[in-house]
Amino acid sequence: MRRDKPELRGRAARLARLFPGAPSRGQAARTPFVLLVVLLLGGGLIGLLVLNSALSEGSFKLDDLQKGTKNLTDEQQALQRDIDAYSAPEALQRRAQELGMVPGGDPAFLNPNGTVKGVPSPAAQQSAARTPLVLLPPEALPPSPQPPTATATPAPTTTPGR
Repeated sequence: MRRDKPELRGRAARLARLFPGAPSRGQAARTPFVLLVVLLLGGGLIGLLVLNSALSEGSFKLDDLQKGTKNLTDEQQALQRDIDAYSAPEALQRRAQELGMVPGGDPAFLNPNGTVKGVPSPAAQQSAARTPLVLLPPEALPPSPQPPTATATPAPTTTPGR
């Protein structure tokens, strides 16, 4: 009579069936599962590392773009201030006087039916002396000069070939 194991009965037999004693078949089936779990965890960690690196790189690019946007906005605002300074009425008047322009007279308007509304008057005559054209910012221009007292008529220009 050969007895490998004592025969169990009742509750002990049910517990013995839950916990196999021989590591033959159960251990061999468990090894691929453990390898699969380890590979999945390792792949997940590598994936998280790659994702974290990509997010960090995107954050640095976003920071650089925000700095560039701020610089361009500052430049745009400075240019807009220059435009506003050049288009101010005092600056326009000063530059027009430097170019030899004179204020216009009273305007007349032509109605759609052909009648004239208003009485036109010629522009005030001023000195014909012209200064060379130099573009300076309005802040660098001297205060507007008083109009000269002497008046002269500009020489008429002719077009050759007509």
